[in-house]
Amino acid sequence: MLFSALPEPQGLYDPANEADSCGVAMVTDIQGRRSHGIVTDGLIALEHLEHRGAAGAEPNSGDGAGILIQLPVELLREVVDFDLPAPHADGTNTFAAGICYLPQDPSARDEACAAIAAIAAEEGLEILGWRELPVDPEGAEVGQTALGCMPHMAQLFVAAPEHHGVRPGGSDLDRRVYPLRKRAERGDVYFPSLSSRTMVYKGMLTTLQLPQYFPDLRDERCLSAIAIVHSRFSTNTFPSWPLAHPFRL
Repeated sequence: MLFSALPEPQGLYDPANEADSCGVAMVTDIQGRRSHGIVTDGLIALEHLEHRGAAGAEPNSGDGAGILIQLPVELLREVVDFDLPAPHADGTNTFAAGICYLPQDPSARDEACAAIAAIAAEEGLEILGWRELPVDPEGAEVGQTALGCMPHMAQLFVAAPEHHGVRPGGSDLDRRVYPLRKRAERGDVYFPSLSSRTMVYKGMLTTLQLPQYFPDLRDERCLSAIAIVHSRFSTNTFPSWPLAHPFRL
């Protein structure tokens, strides 16, 4: 498995038999008001799920933790160096974005990005640009096991062409983006999410490491009206970056 510490089958162990047991919490503003406070409250809830997560003999390599929030458009529009299309009049986003797990090797990473671009073109989508995602494994004190299989992370931004002067957005755009994600993941990449509505930040981390690893989550411009957090307990499994926080939509 990509970006994973799973060993090969040996003795009575077979990775095909793995299962896990986790903790989940949700925070929302019932009036739909976006704020950084919801993100912060979600992360606090995640901290209180530490007992539902786990780590191995190396306590700073967690089984996995993550958070799903609404697409943080206020933050994204300020940090990218390319234009993002305007939303519809009702606020529906007309671009999709998501974190992409890429190979650490630069040559393999370039090949993966080129493959994603080719698939996007075949699916009739336009790549608006990439953002190198800020991460801080040192500040989060990520353990050697997690570091050993840690992917390179970048955010991909895509949109569909205008039709009669209007770009598709929302669920319509998400339906168009879905084949891109599924086809791209046949190669050496993985998307925690790729959507016009939500974004997932996750990793082979402990609950306390997540906000330290992803500076975006501590940025006051990171706004959402919902937060769904997940703390992974691998039970009879080995940890993996992709298996943390399974929620995508």
